[in-house]
Amino acid sequence: MTKSIQDQLLELNAKKETALIRVQTLGAFKVWRADTKISSKEWGRDTTSQLFQFLVTARHRRGLHKEQIIDRVWENLDGKAGQQNFKVSLHGVNKALEPDRPSRTEARFILRQGLTYQLNLEEVWIDVDALEQYVALGNQALIEDPKLAEEAYREAIDLHHGVYLPSRLYEDWSSEERERIQVLILGAMITLGELLISENPMESIRIAQQALLIDAAWEDAYRIQMEAYFQKGNRPQAIKT
Repeated sequence: MTKSIQDQLLELNAKKETALIRVQTLGAFKVWRADTKISSKEWGRDTTSQLFQFLVTARHRRGLHKEQIIDRVWENLDGKAGQQNFKVSLHGVNKALEPDRPSRTEARFILRQGLTYQLNLEEVWIDVDALEQYVALGNQALIEDPKLAEEAYREAIDLHHGVYLPSRLYEDWSSEERERIQVLILGAMITLGELLISENPMESIRIAQQALLIDAAWEDAYRIQMEAYFQKGNRPQAIKT
C-alpha cells in the first residue's frame, strides 16, 4: 500500500529524532552521536573529517574503491602517502562515530566490502538528504494539497542554514553537490513564495529576500517580490523592485 504524503512527512521528521548519527552539512559541518555532538578533538586530524565529508558527498554512489577515494580526496599525494592517509583517516572516522566499538568487529556506519567503502544510509541522517526528500514531497503535494506542500517546503527551508560544507569550498569533489543543493532550495523557496502570494504577500517577500541572499541574480525572486507588492497594493515598491 502506498504511503500518504502526510505519513511520509511524519516518517521524515521521526528519522531525525531516532537516527544514531546525524550530520549537518549546510552552513557548518556538525555531527552528533545520538544527542552528543562530536567535538573537533574527537575528529583529530583534518583529513579525518575530510574523508567523512567526502563519503557523505558520495553517499549515493555504490561502493567506492579505496583508490578512487584517495585519488579524489588527496590527489596530490603519491601512492604510499595516500594509502597511509586513508588508513589513518578511516580509523579516525570509525573512532569518532563509534568510540566504544569492540576491536575486531565490523564498523556500523562505514560499510566495507573488500576494498570498497560507503556510508550506511540506513543508520545515518543527513540534512541534505532530508531537504531533498522534503522538496520532493512538496512537489508531489503541490496540485492535490497545497497546504501540505507548504509544510514540506518550510521543513526544507528550515534545514538550509547556509552553503554546503563551507570549509570545503575549494574542493572539486564538493562543488557539484553544492550547486545541486543551491538550485534545489532556491526552487523550493520560489514555489513556496508563489503559493503564499495571495494569502500572505509579506511572507512571500520575506522568502524571496532569503532566496536573493543565496543568489542575488535569481530573477524569479524579484518576480515574486513584484507580484507580492502588487498584491498589497504597493505599486511604487513593485516598480522599484
